[in-house]
Amino acid sequence: MQKLNAELTRLYLAPPAGGTRSISLAFKRLAGDGEAGHWERLCQVANALQAELGLPAPAVSISGAGAFGLWLSLEKPVTEAQAQEFAALLCPEAESAAAALPPYLDQASGKWAAFIHPGMGASFAGDEGLDMQPPEAGQVALLEGLESIGPAPFAQALDQLRRPVGIALQPSPPAPEASATPRGLLLKDATLEDIVNFLHSKNIEPTFRFLK
Repeated sequence: MQKLNAELTRLYLAPPAGGTRSISLAFKRLAGDGEAGHWERLCQVANALQAELGLPAPAVSISGAGAFGLWLSLEKPVTEAQAQEFAALLCPEAESAAAALPPYLDQASGKWAAFIHPGMGASFAGDEGLDMQPPEAGQVALLEGLESIGPAPFAQALDQLRRPVGIALQPSPPAPEASATPRGLLLKDATLEDIVNFLHSKNIEPTFRFLK
């Protein structure tokens, strides 16, 4: 677990002096969402973070208990009040809380929370958890390319969110051909070939669960 702990420390853990280096948003299914409405809302927010606020791509997770999550990494700690304000302005419908970092076993559901490849999100709608502990190598591969938000971009984004207009969340674009996939942007769907190619690029041999 050393490599995974190192990545989690690099991205999300704050020094003992205080503050937080992570902002997490939980997307639970709301009335009228249907099977994957909460996933589509996550995609809209994640794409707006990058396209409209100019911030790095966030990590995506499943909670093990019926929710998807977005994880924003901050280069320098901010106060809890600043983090909560940012989350509330970004997406009032999502829950912001001091959630435990994946992967972990949700004791109530018996399923594992884990970071996931964004292209696989729609396949977890309705069953947002893993039956088995995710491999460490896979979790590391999903985190190692992520960047933290610097102090200046964070302050600029927070100022933009505070304006009355805020940001306009646009529907997620349809998934294009693999060769044209925008780097970083979250798409609602990905082909099996896209996912396998990504995992192979990280020297990971994928295994897929079978749904009955």
